[in-house]
Amino acid sequence: MIHPSPHIFEQTPETLSAWCAERGWPKFRAKQVFDWVYAKGVADPHAMSNLKPAEREQLAAEMNFLSGDTVAHQMATDGTQKLLIEWRDSGVANRESTGTSLPIVGGKGDTSRQTECVMIPAESEEGAERKTACVSSQVGCPVGCRFCASGIGGLDGNLSTGRIVEQVWRLARLPNVGRISNVVFMGMGEPLSNFKAVTDAVRRMAAPTDQGGLGISARKITISTVGLPQAIERLAEEMELPVTLALSLHAPNDDIRRDLIPWANYTTIQDLLAACSKWFSKTGREITLEYIMLGGINDQKQHAEELAQVARTLRANVNLIRYNEVAGMPFSRPRTEDVRAFQEILREQRVNVHIRASRGRDIAAACGQLRHEKAQA
Repeated sequence: MIHPSPHIFEQTPETLSAWCAERGWPKFRAKQVFDWVYAKGVADPHAMSNLKPAEREQLAAEMNFLSGDTVAHQMATDGTQKLLIEWRDSGVANRESTGTSLPIVGGKGDTSRQTECVMIPAESEEGAERKTACVSSQVGCPVGCRFCASGIGGLDGNLSTGRIVEQVWRLARLPNVGRISNVVFMGMGEPLSNFKAVTDAVRRMAAPTDQGGLGISARKITISTVGLPQAIERLAEEMELPVTLALSLHAPNDDIRRDLIPWANYTTIQDLLAACSKWFSKTGREITLEYIMLGGINDQKQHAEELAQVARTLRANVNLIRYNEVAGMPFSRPRTEDVRAFQEILREQRVNVHIRASRGRDIAAACGQLRHEKAQA
């Protein structure tokens, strides 16, 4: 059996030092390699000039650095940038390995290995510039939300820890980007069904650069889930870092949610609220409730009133997200006046609610759109 080369973005100081020692290299080589990759932004071993020529050759031959190819790069008028990456097969885990007993919706069964990641610039509340990386955790998605382009065709596989971290590294090196300040797991895939790779990736992102990490504050890393109660509880127990949890609720009641999200047939909103309450009790971290607004489906007055009741059972913030249209899907973007009225009802019920700014609409920045459009071309 041929084992894939280890990925540089999965290495800790201990594992990389051991790798170097096995090859008879000096102890300080691991620190030098980390400095090239994370501080200098160099992922070509042949350019690492303070390594011996033979060491550079061996590093290039035996360690995986950039394990995919950028097949599309788009830049929106608001500064949002999006990459479509085609991964080489050896690092995409079997699609059956989802880490959950819930069924995989669809499944193309082909060799597609493309995922998307997005860099979203914004100004923080403190006035500082914020650069957010929106990353994928899987190739495709097993959930199959009716309104989402990510799940068209189902799940093709899990991304490794290295490939998740690699997305952030790549985005930081796009024009006019520089340091990434925030990360959200809101790209393709259900993060908690690729649990170990995602949580290990968070640890590498939060580690200091001289210790094989990206140096991003864990408080600025958000894991978004469609709702796996047992996985939420496991995350609370096993994730020692203070990450933010976002629940993709998208409906104020179980009937609408089951129409929109196939996996909602296997759980209830009450089950999810109970798991989120345990999360808050364990971590002290508020939940973010993500709510995609679909014109005429979940954006009316009665829906706002129901959602307010749900939100007030938790220490939660609500993000209202206006739907980005996807070709071939029977959903429409809600009217601005309906979104504003919806927000006002929640505020009257003392719910902390925000309308998320739509970014990158001119480059199909919604999750899965670019891959879907390329496949249709």
